[in-house]
Amino acid sequence: MKWSWKIGRVSGIDLRVHATFAILLIWLALLYYQDTGTAAGAARGVLFTLAMFGSVVLHELGHALTARRFGASTRDITLLPIGGVARLEHIPTQPHQELWIALAGPAVTVGIAAAIYILLRVLGLPVGFVEKATAHGERGAFLAQLMWVNVSLVIFNLLPAFPMDGGRVLRAVLAFRMDYLRATEVAARVGKWFALLFGIIGLLVSPFLVLIGLFVWLAAASESSATQMHTLLGGVNVERVMIRDVRTLAASDTLEAALDHVLQGFQHDFPVVENGKVVGVLTRAGLLAGLARHGREAPVTGSMEASFRTANPSELVEHAIARLGDCPCHTLPVLSDGRLSGVLTLENVGEFVMIEAALRSLASQKT
Repeated sequence: MKWSWKIGRVSGIDLRVHATFAILLIWLALLYYQDTGTAAGAARGVLFTLAMFGSVVLHELGHALTARRFGASTRDITLLPIGGVARLEHIPTQPHQELWIALAGPAVTVGIAAAIYILLRVLGLPVGFVEKATAHGERGAFLAQLMWVNVSLVIFNLLPAFPMDGGRVLRAVLAFRMDYLRATEVAARVGKWFALLFGIIGLLVSPFLVLIGLFVWLAAASESSATQMHTLLGGVNVERVMIRDVRTLAASDTLEAALDHVLQGFQHDFPVVENGKVVGVLTRAGLLAGLARHGREAPVTGSMEASFRTANPSELVEHAIARLGDCPCHTLPVLSDGRLSGVLTLENVGEFVMIEAALRSLASQKT
C-alpha cells in the first residue's frame, strides 16, 4: 500500500502504518489537548488510541494466522484511520475455511475484552461504562474504556456488512447452499445496503461513520468484481485470452513510428524486438514522455521499459496477471520458446470476463 511504512514483523507478517494514521494521531493529540488543557491529557488520549489499535492488530493477526492454517499466507497488515487491513494472498473459497477465518478476528477481540474484564475484577476496579470508571481513577477508566471499545468492535464487526467480518460469515453460510459467486453477489448487495445505512446515520451523528460507509461500499463492489473475475478465469490459460494480432517495434525504430501505430490502431503498448527477442516494452506513458523530452526522431530504446515481466501461453491467466502489479508495464509479452506469440493486458482480460459473464447469464436464464 502506498504511503505506508513498515514498523515491525510478527510471525512472518509485516506490520505497516499508513501516513493517514499518523495524521490521525496528531489530530487526536490536538483535540485531547484542547479538551483537557494539559500535555498529560493529550498523551493519555494518544496512548489509549494506540492501545485500541493494538487490539485491532491482534484482531487482524487472528484472521491472518487462521488463514495460514488453510494455506493462505498474509503479505502484511496495514493500520489505517478506519482500522486494520490484512492483505491475504487469497481467501480460501471453501465455506467452512472462510467461516473459521472470518470468526477468528472477533474471537481474538472477545478474548481481549474478557482478559481486561478479569483484570478489572482482580484489581477491584469497576467494569461499568466510562463515566462510572472515571470516578475510580485513571487506571480504571483506561482499562474499562478499552474493554468496552473491544466489545463495541466485536458487535460492529459482526454486522453482515460485507466485506466486514460479519459479511464474510454471511457469504460463507450462503456458500453452503449456493455457488461461491452467487453467495458473494448476495453478500455484497447486503453490504451496500449497510453502507447506505452507515452513511445516513453518519450524516446525523458522525462524519466518521460516513467514511466507513464509503469504504464498505467500495470494498464490497471491488471484492464482488474480483470474485467474479476469479471464478470466470478459473482454469483458463493465457493462450485462450491473449491478443495475437500484435504490432511490434524494432529497437532501431523511432518514436514517430510508434506514434503512427498508436494513431492507426487500438494498441497502446508495444513490445520492442531485437534479433527475434523482446528487449523491452514501450508504454503509452513512456511514448508521451519520450516525445516531450527527446522529440519524434529519438529511438524507442531510450523511452521503453527495459524491466518487464512475461507470460507463458500454457500458464493460468490468474497467475500471469498477478505479475502486472510488479512492473510499470500494463502489458505482458507472451513468449513461446523465447519468441513473441502475443500479449496479455488487463483490458483484454476484462473483456473476456465480461463476455463469459454475459454467456453465463444467458445460460442461467435458459435453465
